[in-house]
Amino acid sequence: MDKHYDVIIIGSGAGGGTLARHLAPSGKSILILERGDWLTREAKNWDATAVFGDNRYISPETWYDREGHAFQPQVHYFVGGATKMYGAALYRLRKEDFGERQHYDGISPAWPIQYEELEPYYGKAEEMYFVHGERGTDPTEPPASTPYPCPPVSNEPRMQQLFDNLKAEGYHPFPAPCAIQLDEANMAYSTCIRCQTCDGYPCLVHAKSDAEVCAVRPAVTFDNVTLLRNAHALKLLTDASGKTVTEIEAEVNGEPETFRGDIVVVSCGAANSAKLLLSSANDKHPNGLANGSDQVGRHYMFHNSQAVLAFSLERNPTMFQKTVALNDFYFGMEGFDFPVGNIQMMGKSQGAMYRAQSPVMTALVPEMALDELAEHAVDFWLTTEDLPDPDNRVTVDAEGKLTLSYTPNNQVPRQKLYDKLKSMLGDMGMRPGHLVPRDAYMKTDIPIAGCAHQAGTCRFGTDPASSVLDTDCKAHELDNLYVVDTSFFCSIGAVNPSLTAIANAMRVGDHLMARMG
Repeated sequence: MDKHYDVIIIGSGAGGGTLARHLAPSGKSILILERGDWLTREAKNWDATAVFGDNRYISPETWYDREGHAFQPQVHYFVGGATKMYGAALYRLRKEDFGERQHYDGISPAWPIQYEELEPYYGKAEEMYFVHGERGTDPTEPPASTPYPCPPVSNEPRMQQLFDNLKAEGYHPFPAPCAIQLDEANMAYSTCIRCQTCDGYPCLVHAKSDAEVCAVRPAVTFDNVTLLRNAHALKLLTDASGKTVTEIEAEVNGEPETFRGDIVVVSCGAANSAKLLLSSANDKHPNGLANGSDQVGRHYMFHNSQAVLAFSLERNPTMFQKTVALNDFYFGMEGFDFPVGNIQMMGKSQGAMYRAQSPVMTALVPEMALDELAEHAVDFWLTTEDLPDPDNRVTVDAEGKLTLSYTPNNQVPRQKLYDKLKSMLGDMGMRPGHLVPRDAYMKTDIPIAGCAHQAGTCRFGTDPASSVLDTDCKAHELDNLYVVDTSFFCSIGAVNPSLTAIANAMRVGDHLMARMG
């Protein structure tokens, strides 16, 4: 393709897809390069064995850990990026997350912008992605200038019982912010059917508010927006000064192609955005593009997360379980003055899921017993902040091999949150003490493979010596290179990062429209 574009966006997920949608009405010529294709709509979208046992939608590529051991990362390359498989939990970071915070294991650094700068874009992001929620029930909630665009998703009976039990014990449960296209007042016309196959599955009926459905498909209805699928960007080339990206070398359906644009936006996910910049080293940028600070690839974060099963004294026939959340321990708890984290529900587990995720462990367990286990299971997701560490990093060798070096940190609050939930089970109508790590059933046993919440490899800041991007997410060292996925995060907070990536993409989009006139 010889055409020159005003903007080329590499990646179509929460950052890149949203940016394309935000810029589409500008009339500027926009090219989206997506290394994957449409995710195939098929019955296996909702098949636990296919999704969790066969890893049907996970990329077959190989990454390496610090010791050089190969692993298969839980990454998904499709139009819509990682949002195709996400749980559609769209939380705002807390206002305090933007400032410097003391944690048990160290400092979570301040961001170069404050919550107030992102706040209007959080509202626009919630609107674009049809977020259901309720203001005023979460005591840690940051100020909001707009209501949620959709009412909270109702609790099914077992979740309502859980909600009521928590309130009776003096806690402050709140409706989890869910990005689904559900109309409970008019279910005959609702896209979402409240199924069990939302969290971790692709949505067969396109009712999950992912970046394909909410951003890319609306963007490509504009004549000035072009989506090129199966287009894998490999290297960014600059002019002789090293100040401007002039070309993108890519493979399209396996064939080499070159693309040119006035503005180039990278949004490949924190690990792959770092890989692309590091792979684009040249004479002016010997350590990788935009990497004079030696910060590209460093400060990789992906949350200290735990998936756990509690066993209810009665059956839990819930279909859509992700309706309750708790932030009472976000900033600390009695006897522990450091931030602890967020508790929310996971998608409802099923017997077939246990078999698929751990065929060896469950080989001798009858199907009926697994189903019985699942019928009594209540699934929680616990999130604690991991801290940015320069030695937790992505590196790339001359052959393009990606190494993800990661040493866990801030583990004490992670354990505190687990122990706290365990101590609460009796009050919530569960079997006291019966809290089982759900990853016991997971097929993947390498913690770093679960990189759904990856962030931080191209952090933004005001000082080019300690950051990669400026406050507009433009590379300090280049005039026309931007990064808009979660790479820009300085810290990760303890809630899901997607909404912040979406909101920031809109913020950067307004900057780009002003820049392009």
